[in-house]
Amino acid sequence: GLLSVIQKLKGSPEQELRIVLLGLDNAGKTTLLKRLASEEVSTITPTQGFNIKSVHSHGLKLNVWDIGGQRSIRPYWKKYLGSTDLLIYVIDSADQKRFEETGQELAELTEEESLKGVPLLVFANKQDLVTAAPADEIAEGLNLHTYRDREWQIQACSALSGEGVQDGMNWISSQIMNRKK
Repeated sequence: GLLSVIQKLKGSPEQELRIVLLGLDNAGKTTLLKRLASEEVSTITPTQGFNIKSVHSHGLKLNVWDIGGQRSIRPYWKKYLGSTDLLIYVIDSADQKRFEETGQELAELTEEESLKGVPLLVFANKQDLVTAAPADEIAEGLNLHTYRDREWQIQACSALSGEGVQDGMNWISSQIMNRKK
């Protein structure tokens, strides 16, 4: 999981990376965060506020901020965006009624000055459900191809089973390595 990605990275002694994990409520953000931290994912409750997980390895401190996605919390998202090295946006691929809403939220986020040029990883979560839309269809609906000011990737995954999560983390690893050059 996350630890193996960090182990691939060789940073300077004080290098710290800040990753913000956002998406609508019930998209699977906390499940994904627990999966990344190799924690038990069987009992997850909605995030009221935020969760932070920090992992130390090979001179890196990776701070992942998981911020609740309820409509009442979303206006506060921008307060957490300063100094973000990478944005992970999680979408419930099976909740097609909310695709327009999640697309609007993502578009607003990427216009924030503090996220200018910040790499974006979209996890198309819940691919284990039969009603899940494929990642390429979601990318098209979100108009990700119009995002020219940043590197982006969409990754089909199931935070519950872990399928596809490591592929997304490998992309993050490559982004971090490219930024170091």
